Amino acid sequence: MTDSLIRRLWDAAEDERIAVLSLGTRPDCLEDQTLQLLRELAERKPVWVELGLQTIHEQTAEKIRRGYSLDVFEQAVQKLRANGLDVIVHLILGLPGESTEQMVESIRYLNCQDIQGVKLQLLHILKGTELGEQFVLGTEDPFTLDEYADLLCELVRNLRPEIVIHRLTGDGAKKDLLAPLWSADKKRVLNTIRQRFHEQKVIQGSAWS
Repeated sequence: MTDSLIRRLWDAAEDERIAVLSLGTRPDCLEDQTLQLLRELAERKPVWVELGLQTIHEQTAEKIRRGYSLDVFEQAVQKLRANGLDVIVHLILGLPGESTEQMVESIRYLNCQDIQGVKLQLLHILKGTELGEQFVLGTEDPFTLDEYADLLCELVRNLRPEIVIHRLTGDGAKKDLLAPLWSADKKRVLNTIRQRFHEQKVIQGSAWS
């Protein structure tokens, strides 16, 4: 962590207008000195650490070149919690080859971890990427909006109620977005998700035990 970033973090921690510090990193980038800094910052105000897990399935992780194994993630969560830090986990929905059941398995796995929040991120296929080239060749088929809304209903039902949902979708840069193009219309996306939750009477954790 650079001196410039450390100064900015302390400035934010001492700024009364800022309620929480939220930092995103990889589970394999938590050195002892970083943990010590975050612990000291947490004495001033709450600190959320966001970890990009994306999936629990090793075959998918290899395909997207995540670069670390699941046990590394688990160790990172344990270290962060031991230092009094809240953990928010990122999952990508719609990774190539993953079924609905596999995504549900990722959610159920998180239920058993000491995490406080989750961000669910729709996979975006972007220009200039390997996945984008596969899409152009017709080998990738992203969600429709209805399929994505139905998937969220299933995942939320399976998510432990104490885990705070920080995000249900996401935005890709419109100039680079190849698919799904409907994701660029955020108002429509959010309205569809809200309507589907209402229609299916979705309650977080109702399918979890």
